[in-house]
Amino acid sequence: MIKPKTEKEIEIIRQACRITKDTLDEIEKHIKVGVSTKELDKIAHDYIISRGARPSCLGYCGFPASICASINDEIVHGIPKANRRLKDGDIISVDLVVEYHGYNGDAARTFLVGNVSAEVRQLVEVTKQSFFEGIKNIKGGSFVGDISHQVQTYVEKHGYSIVRELVGHGIGREMHEDPEVPNFGAMGAGPKLKSGMTICVEPMVNMGDKHVKFMADGWTCCTRDGLPAAHYENTILIKDDGVEILTM
Repeated sequence: MIKPKTEKEIEIIRQACRITKDTLDEIEKHIKVGVSTKELDKIAHDYIISRGARPSCLGYCGFPASICASINDEIVHGIPKANRRLKDGDIISVDLVVEYHGYNGDAARTFLVGNVSAEVRQLVEVTKQSFFEGIKNIKGGSFVGDISHQVQTYVEKHGYSIVRELVGHGIGREMHEDPEVPNFGAMGAGPKLKSGMTICVEPMVNMGDKHVKFMADGWTCCTRDGLPAAHYENTILIKDDGVEILTM
């Protein structure tokens, strides 16, 4: 059952989301050629702990780090490594979840490293904008499919592909709650959104075709054709008159 959050729960989620946003801002300061994804993970971990919160990803179903760090053709769930260092022209998606007083906030950004090509920059920008297109005119009484359709339409209009295997989700006491929030679908489809729901909208966009492959580590999801992918995510609150983006 999908339950809207109480005002008290929403306020705690707001605080979790603020720490999530601030952690991503802290990570962005350190995005540069030569830094390792393991170093970025430690920066995030230490910052989250300093705020009196907990990195929800660490230990989740055995995940060994506080952030997911996915470079170039890695779409999501890349595992930070000491020997994986950023190179000029890379893009890196950083996805993290913060638990604060028993509630979670979730967000992801794709960062540019040095001199990124114009076509890859466009992929990153379209992915980011597709999030905002997805939440246009969304409010209590809208449907999950309204978000899905608006994201898909915008992305495909620009010649890119939507990942099907991975979707957005509800969030609260658990990192992943109902409903699932796909980035593809039809207007009016799926569960109806109610004021007080907190959900994560997270377009995952491939420059090439939609097909993916999962790596031997059991986590990292990559594009099958080896072309770049981008990821952008925020936690939002559904309201009677629109949405509130909690991780911005």
